[in-house]
Amino acid sequence: MTHEGTNDVKRARKHALIQEYELFKMKQGESIADVQKRFTHIVNHLIGLGKEFDKEELNIKVLKCLDSSWHKGHDHLRNKRSIRFDYICIVW
Repeated sequence: MTHEGTNDVKRARKHALIQEYELFKMKQGESIADVQKRFTHIVNHLIGLGKEFDKEELNIKVLKCLDSSWHKGHDHLRNKRSIRFDYICIVW
């Protein structure tokens, strides 16, 4: 994906997307599919603007953005000895 415009426009867009990424939270009543769609959209645009992420950073961000109804399942997965924490990446 490429972005057109001056460097100032690109820089402003990147800063706006970074802020959107940092403040990203699951909306009340939002499905996990919609969360994934919104999150992926932001991350893909940031990557197109030169931002780099590692998988662990993205996984942690997604887990932290989920509302409380999802935390019980996450804690259960993380506490199971037979399931590694990075399994979340495969599920996502």
